[in-house]
Amino acid sequence: MTLKYTIEFLDYWHLSSGLSAGAKLDSLVVKDSDGLPYASGKTLKGLFHEMAELLGDAQLIEKCFGLEGVLQGECYFSNATLATKEKEEIVTNNLQNHLYGVIASTAIGKDGIAKDNSLREIEVVIPLTLHATIENIPQEHGQNMKKATMMLKRMGLNRNRGLGRCLIVGELS
Repeated sequence: MTLKYTIEFLDYWHLSSGLSAGAKLDSLVVKDSDGLPYASGKTLKGLFHEMAELLGDAQLIEKCFGLEGVLQGECYFSNATLATKEKEEIVTNNLQNHLYGVIASTAIGKDGIAKDNSLREIEVVIPLTLHATIENIPQEHGQNMKKATMMLKRMGLNRNRGLGRCLIVGELS
């Protein structure tokens, strides 16, 4: 069984590449070879695993996600990417740079003054819709996998501070 789903980001979002841009930015988003943002399957698997744990379906967790160091999960989580037509349009017209912005933040001390060396700037992505699949879902776990994916409401850096709000909608086949 396969679950095809979309992630509609409702706000700016940041899934980190683990890289910085030197003095300019403290954290860059993950991008493909064309400079387009995406959500890695590995990241999504971890987030959906957390949601599946909230459902309490131990068999779904074991079958689809595996048991760390003991058993590999059967499900395959693709990267979530822009639709093919959108990708082509953006790359053809060299619009990649228009997909990103910068958000700055600083720590404020008890005295109401910014703390020294606390200014941080991160790259963020404008609200977009990404598409992905989860393949090899055992038939008996399809509905719970779909529930687990749709439970996720935020992802990425600073999700508790307003970034990464998303709506996930999927269909089983």
